[in-house]
Amino acid sequence: MDRTKTIACLMALCCGSCQKPAAVVVGSKNLTEQVLLGEILAQQIERRLHVTVARQLDLGGTLLTHQALVKGDIDLYPEYTGTALTAVLKQHPMDDPAAVFDAVRALYRNQFQVDWLAPLGFNNTFAMVIRGEDARAKHITTLSEAAAAQPWRMGVGYEFVERPDGLDGLIKAYGLHMAEAPVSMDLGLLYTALSGRKVDMIAGSATDGQIAKLDVRVLADDRHYFPPYQCAVVVREAAEARVPGLRAALEELSGKISDEAMRKLNYAVDVEHRSARKVAEEFLNGQLAVIPR
Repeated sequence: MDRTKTIACLMALCCGSCQKPAAVVVGSKNLTEQVLLGEILAQQIERRLHVTVARQLDLGGTLLTHQALVKGDIDLYPEYTGTALTAVLKQHPMDDPAAVFDAVRALYRNQFQVDWLAPLGFNNTFAMVIRGEDARAKHITTLSEAAAAQPWRMGVGYEFVERPDGLDGLIKAYGLHMAEAPVSMDLGLLYTALSGRKVDMIAGSATDGQIAKLDVRVLADDRHYFPPYQCAVVVREAAEARVPGLRAALEELSGKISDEAMRKLNYAVDVEHRSARKVAEEFLNGQLAVIPR
């Protein structure tokens, strides 16, 4: 071997020893809640297994993140049962949380070789939200009452327009009257638009941190239109086989994040503008602060 090739080999060996590839790649969608959960999962793996974790957080919407998982670009991410059932698997919505979980677990295993771990503990269903003053003035507590009350100017996220369990089905299920075409916007702008009276109703999420701070009313889904959205970790079976203890480390979080806890986590980032990494660290250390009332 000549001198040039020898130097090249030595450099490659040095680079390989200095840049150890990540043992696990954690992903998330482009929502505050998802980024927070991705960070919690990443830190949990680092703490319990002492392996290198790469973060591919804030990837995009459901289908982009799902494709990254199936292709092997990421090893795991948090997903919601109702989203998986309708948006990914194209199945009809179901009401029973256990039946939905069993269905998505079986279908993901058969179609994608992906494992659904036991749910984290919260159900992040869609939440149709109006201003508190409107709810009090018109005595509105349910979506059926909202449908009878007035035409609405609605603000929704981009995905909600396309989902089979989203906008069109909601309007038909309740006979909601629209004053104008619903406005699609970034999810982070929904509550600003509602408070600023640009819209009268928004399609938020049950664990949105802003719900705790703002004078808003979450309308009851009294006709049970939305399927359950239990959140759980989805993991490639190949990653579970490759990394000993990965499944067990992640399932230590199963059942540990309640609706209220997730709302607090989201509040800390969306309202208090704290970093997701720091909030995740405090959660894992048992230092989650209470939301001010």
